[in-house]
Amino acid sequence: MFSEVSELADQLFQRHGLINYSFGFDRAVRRAGLCNYSKRRITISRHLVQVSEIHQIEQVLLHEIAHALCGQQAGHGPIWRAKATELGYLHQRIDGNAIAKSSAKYRGLCPQGHEHFRSRRPSRALSCKGCAPVFSRRYLISWQEIS
Repeated sequence: MFSEVSELADQLFQRHGLINYSFGFDRAVRRAGLCNYSKRRITISRHLVQVSEIHQIEQVLLHEIAHALCGQQAGHGPIWRAKATELGYLHQRIDGNAIAKSSAKYRGLCPQGHEHFRSRRPSRALSCKGCAPVFSRRYLISWQEIS
């Protein structure tokens, strides 16, 4: 699957005129892709590749290619949005939980049943941001190792 994704990235780079950029994979579990402007490199999560279908990966690549073509100052603003749409990006979010679950060693639950995933056991108490925007002992997350 990784060679298929690399080939797809090369095709998309050529199709959209993205020259002097390289492609690779990273170990991110909290994001799908990254456009590094200073290194002129686009990377996507290895974990994403393992849990996603090729059309989802293509969407991540188009998202990052739009960033590379528009420049860092464009952010996710109107110039970037127009370019991303022109490239074929559908502006749909990738489920970050799917990426996190694929590499997680710990699963956390808050009292309201919201799931949280971590690759390392948290060293301090954490509360659920879905239940309260600031730390609250009322919404402490209990952690269990995934077997």
